[in-house]
Amino acid sequence: MDITKLIEENENLKTEIIKLKEQLKKYTYGNTHKRYYEKNKERVKEGGANYLKKLKEENPEKLKEYRRTAYLKNKNKLKEVIPTSNILNYPI
Repeated sequence: MDITKLIEENENLKTEIIKLKEQLKKYTYGNTHKRYYEKNKERVKEGGANYLKKLKEENPEKLKEYRRTAYLKNKNKLKEVIPTSNILNYPI
């Protein structure tokens, strides 16, 4: 009796998960986002540039923080890439 209830509940939850994933696809995997950015490429870049100018004037410390975190992330990515490549195995 308990096992059948658990199996039934499990099946119901699986179908609910499938429904929710399909609803989520509408917001995350849609081509509308991609098309919007393709159509309004200059506008989006302009908005980003305006934001940086505004940030530079209002809060330069925050801008320094953003740039530092970007630098550190890039540095960590390079550290991960270099050991995987065989730079030392090339003949001189």
